[in-house]
Amino acid sequence: MSTVPIRAATFSVTSICREPRADEANDVRLPASQSYFLMLYLEDAEHADIRADGSCTEVRHFARGTICLVDLADGAGIRLNSRLRSLAFVLPKALFNETAELSPEIGRRRLICRRGEPDSALRNLGTALLAFFAGTGTAPAPLRPVAVAICAHLLHRYGEPIEESVGKAQGALMREEPGTTLRPIAAQIGRAKSHLADHALSLEDIAHACDFDDLGHFERVFVSETGVTPSVWRRRGLH
Repeated sequence: MSTVPIRAATFSVTSICREPRADEANDVRLPASQSYFLMLYLEDAEHADIRADGSCTEVRHFARGTICLVDLADGAGIRLNSRLRSLAFVLPKALFNETAELSPEIGRRRLICRRGEPDSALRNLGTALLAFFAGTGTAPAPLRPVAVAICAHLLHRYGEPIEESVGKAQGALMREEPGTTLRPIAAQIGRAKSHLADHALSLEDIAHACDFDDLGHFERVFVSETGVTPSVWRRRGLH
């Protein structure tokens, strides 16, 4: 089901109910695009991420009402280990630019990836969307405000100003006392890379273990040091 909620970019959502089968790989893959992918789990599920080389991470449990939010710049894929019942959204980055224009004080933002995080607001909005799937034909006009509400919520909760992200990362690297070097930052990132190989640890756990101020601080410094986000590093199985 899709609609154009603001100007030109398309909001699309799919209701998924898929049972794993023993005679197939049970892979769900999405091609690379300038979009974000959002999964809202309608019941508990288990799946592994598929890395760029085709290997898989360890299977992870996702509780009902949690979300998975990823950037599709490099595509994405999962291998199911249980039934998947969810709402899946493909949201062009242009759509968030249009949403931000409705509230100029927000400004342009990028979304920070999340996995397995509970989100009561999206759970409630998802309940409203399920009612649309009970009907037939073209999505009704009321879908548009729901689509805008979802995008606005994502920007507020998971958005980071694009203009500030590079400056903050550089500032984090320069928060050294006079006479010191960048070795502490390098050591933090080196410890973080080791932790990223352990898929039982969340990014928030790793940020805390490596003494970053918060997840946002960790992601900014990591991108500045490696050129990719921690989630992309983990997904690609880099070392």
